Amino acid sequence: MHNRASIGELLSSNGLSPRRDLGQNFVVDPNTVRRIARLAEIGPGSRVVEIGAGLGSLTLALAETGAEVLAVEIDRGVVPLLRELTEPLANVTVVEADAMKADWHALLGDEPGWVMVANLPYNVATPLVCDLLDGVPMIDRMLVMVQREAAERFCASPRTPQYGAVTVKISYWATARIVGHVPASVFVPRPNVESSLADIRRRGEPATAAPFDDMFPLIRTAFGQRRKMLRRSLAEVVTPEMFDEAGIDNQRRPEELDVHEWGRLAQAWRAHQ
Repeated sequence: MHNRASIGELLSSNGLSPRRDLGQNFVVDPNTVRRIARLAEIGPGSRVVEIGAGLGSLTLALAETGAEVLAVEIDRGVVPLLRELTEPLANVTVVEADAMKADWHALLGDEPGWVMVANLPYNVATPLVCDLLDGVPMIDRMLVMVQREAAERFCASPRTPQYGAVTVKISYWATARIVGHVPASVFVPRPNVESSLADIRRRGEPATAAPFDDMFPLIRTAFGQRRKMLRRSLAEVVTPEMFDEAGIDNQRRPEELDVHEWGRLAQAWRAHQ
């Protein structure tokens, strides 16, 4: 298992350094990666996709559980070393790919049951999680290490400052909760922020019967003016009659509505189109 000294030696001996443009922060604490593997609830028979495998710190901990690990890495300079370090293990396969552009059906097949475990770069964490929930139903669960602020948005409750459009979108597809925090001291280079672990579990069915494409234009519009009451922020698209049909007080603000209420509002809006 990698530690601070071994990560430093691997980087220097291979002429590598963490790339800021890719948001690379390598985990250098064996206890942290083993803790993540334990929280992922995986073992023999599990199929795990790791995004942003880097030098393999987390990859090795995931493989140690006996799970089959597909390690995805975008950095072509790091990939050969990652393969050298992990592919001697029979249960690890390394793929060079950009997770934001990957053909996930080609990589994972069409069967559900995958678990995604990742130390995600801060600059892609939110769009990637949302895209995977939208379009990759083969992934049943995610355990992602992200900037604490992002994790709090993923897992927020209504009527809190962190609750926003991203929260509602994740709530539509999944349940989410924070299961731990990770100090900046376990990374090289050391980031300026603390990280958190968000456990995201796909629902068997979306939280509401309202079509995805009906809900989210309303949500984006409302949260774009989150300080305003809904009767003002949605005045151009939702009539007072629609609010009444949905059972929503139009003097409420967007962060006060849970995903089910947003679904009712979208259904009322659709009924008048």
